[in-house]
Amino acid sequence: MKLAIIGLPQSGKTTIYNALTRSNQPTDMGGKMEIHTAVVDVPDPRVTVLTEMYQPKKTAFAKVTYSDIAGLEGSGQGDISGKMVNELGQMDGFIHVVRCFESDNVPHISGTVDPGRDIQSMDSELLLNDLIVVERRIERLTDERKKGGRDKLAVEKEMALFEKLQNILMEDSPLRAADLSEEENKHISGYQFLTMKPMLIVLNLGESQDTPDVSSAIKDSRVVALQGQLEMEIAQLAPEEAEIFLKEYKIEEPSLYLMIRESYELLGLISFFTVGEDEVRAWTVKKGAAAPVAAGVIHTDLQKGFIRAEIVSYEDLTTLGSMSAARDQGKLRVEGKTYIVKDGEIMHVRFNV
Repeated sequence: MKLAIIGLPQSGKTTIYNALTRSNQPTDMGGKMEIHTAVVDVPDPRVTVLTEMYQPKKTAFAKVTYSDIAGLEGSGQGDISGKMVNELGQMDGFIHVVRCFESDNVPHISGTVDPGRDIQSMDSELLLNDLIVVERRIERLTDERKKGGRDKLAVEKEMALFEKLQNILMEDSPLRAADLSEEENKHISGYQFLTMKPMLIVLNLGESQDTPDVSSAIKDSRVVALQGQLEMEIAQLAPEEAEIFLKEYKIEEPSLYLMIRESYELLGLISFFTVGEDEVRAWTVKKGAAAPVAAGVIHTDLQKGFIRAEIVSYEDLTTLGSMSAARDQGKLRVEGKTYIVKDGEIMHVRFNV
């Protein structure tokens, strides 16, 4: 799963990217379109606890891929370049970094710092891009009506759908908030509408700055606040130094960890685990995935030959201390092909290929 980090110039999005990836990309790319990508572990204390229980040879966390995409100006004019649209269209969601900090050394592109205005500006940029796509499709469908050729009912049905999308966008509403049927969603999936993608807004605060109220500017987006510069400094410390720093300032964990978990949930993902002496691993599936689908994430053969899954919750396993104790206490269940895997469950697949 891939998330694009977007934001206005000088918003601190590359600082956030550097904090996420422990890299040192230059924070001023001069408006050029540049893309930097890295895979990041999803912090999960459950993986740490399971590792302590099993002492495996290998531990693997769930992953999220982040791309820092420079060159998106947020003019609100819908003038995103074709190359930029193609890059954004391939993403599963967006992290919109919004500047809240003041700095005489880093002038704001609009002259003043106004998080609510900047949120609306970027939203308008993405929305207008989608509206242009929709209106072009309506124009083609109108021509198709006149010329004939394709099934008339199919054309009328598609026209009704795109006029529905046009009305939603004209009301300044993102398409992800629209009440679309499964069939409608499937029909428009190839268009890669930007406002269909889930959005996490990250308020980039200055040191000791209170979180501003941006509720009036939010349209169907999650919000997280953090101090980007501080998070980058913590991330680039050696692990033992970072631990000392956090203890000294009585910080339970970097705010960045919350952002990573929020972005993971933003995509509608959950983690389940496999455990053993060789490996403890967190696997990723969409919420609502059936057991065979989850098994297929581990290996395609497990899905093809799925017979049943042995399931125990994280809470039961860690409370009872072992799989055998969970079995003795009746907490280890056998589930079939229709079972929906839940977040945090430990699964062992029985299969035959």
